[in-house]
Amino acid sequence: MNPFWNSDEKRLRALLRIGLQLLLFLLFALGLVFIMSDLLLPLIPENSPLLQVRIRSNFLFGELTSPLIALGGTLLSMFLAGRFLDRRPFRDFGFHRGQGWWKDFFIGLGVGALVMAMIFLVEMSLGWVRVTGFFAPNGGNPLWAGILVNLVTFICVGIYEEMLFRGYIQRNLMEGLNLRWLTPRLAVILAMVITSTVFSILHLMNPGASLMSFLNIFLAGIFLSLGFILTGELALPIGLHIAWNFFQGAVFGFPVSGVSAVSPFISIEQVNSGWMTGGVFGPEAGGIGILAMLLGAALILLWVKKSRGSIRLREELAVYHPSNRETKTSPVTLEQK
Repeated sequence: MNPFWNSDEKRLRALLRIGLQLLLFLLFALGLVFIMSDLLLPLIPENSPLLQVRIRSNFLFGELTSPLIALGGTLLSMFLAGRFLDRRPFRDFGFHRGQGWWKDFFIGLGVGALVMAMIFLVEMSLGWVRVTGFFAPNGGNPLWAGILVNLVTFICVGIYEEMLFRGYIQRNLMEGLNLRWLTPRLAVILAMVITSTVFSILHLMNPGASLMSFLNIFLAGIFLSLGFILTGELALPIGLHIAWNFFQGAVFGFPVSGVSAVSPFISIEQVNSGWMTGGVFGPEAGGIGILAMLLGAALILLWVKKSRGSIRLREELAVYHPSNRETKTSPVTLEQK
């Protein structure tokens, strides 16, 4: 067996495809940084409000532009990787858009908002958090700038993280693990576990990370993967990820994986910083976060049952179909209602 080339599929093997796609992502991200910092920034007048809202504060050109750069790098790298490495159309990464796709997306938004509202109400009713204000600008930034940064950040992060982790890495791992001695079903499950582990490891670099946060983020990876492996689309995971982060940080003022949102709608003080609340890392490192994910998972299962008629793993995600490149629909979407 050639460790680098799959002669049956006539393409590089999964780990090489993943590595090259991530390299493309880094190259495109750095290129976009250069374009924005060296070519576009000099065109902005020195007295522009944009230059007064922490735009030059970090490596990727600030809170406002860094998520846009990451999203742009993700889109470009996945499009090229799909065309030349994966030999599949972009839509096969989980974007067979239609009425069913958008329904899933808005259900994901609703589930994310609902479970985070539950966390806030439970913590407030038990006295674990105390509301200290509303719509209060912080860090010297105007309120409109904070709202804009939060919207751009959480929308972009929800899209590009799901595209990278679930749409590309997990999809390729599923196909790569679909070996003679491993069934497609086991390949789907094992790829989900591996991807969630990597997802959790990368979050160890966040402020306030701990063993509890590592375990919870791993579970969050499983939680986010659920919609993908049950529908074959990224609509549910993207909607869920966006709403979970936005309502957690921008609305209810919790830290999002250790990072505070700019000018949240509700400012809070964490009174109880124990294992149930997650402390400075936020609910994602607390027991209450696990309960919220269990509730969210149940709601996703109910929606999949209602919209698809049954709940089953999409084992076809682990089977490479080069013929899909020539078709405009996928076997996954034919079963949607």
